[in-house]
Amino acid sequence: MHEAASSHANTLPACLATPVIDPAALARLGELDPDGRTGLVQRLLHTYDGSLGPLLHELQRARAAGDADVMRRVVHTLKSSSASIGAVAFSALCAQAELAVAGRSAERDALLDRVAADLERVAEAVRILLSP
Repeated sequence: MHEAASSHANTLPACLATPVIDPAALARLGELDPDGRTGLVQRLLHTYDGSLGPLLHELQRARAAGDADVMRRVVHTLKSSSASIGAVAFSALCAQAELAVAGRSAERDALLDRVAADLERVAEAVRILLSP
């Protein structure tokens, strides 16, 4: 099954392919399930995709409440899980947002806005990878 995700990575529209999901990272994940029997890559992508909506909602609530601890936890979670599936640029953005929230940086709101917007692009790329 990881072959399907890998082949989709190679056929993503140009605007989604490299900047959103790193095909090499997916290939490395696929090496953990070389024959695809366990469907590891697909399961990881499904789990990741299923977490995005709730995390975005939690981030929005935390921002409205001014809860920096929850904002920091959400972007930290997004940073780690995104890196694990190869959404490297998004992971780096989340790392910046995590630091901005921790330091109460003036750019915090702009970074969190970018996280919310880019999350949608990452979700779209993941759904393309998961499509048959």
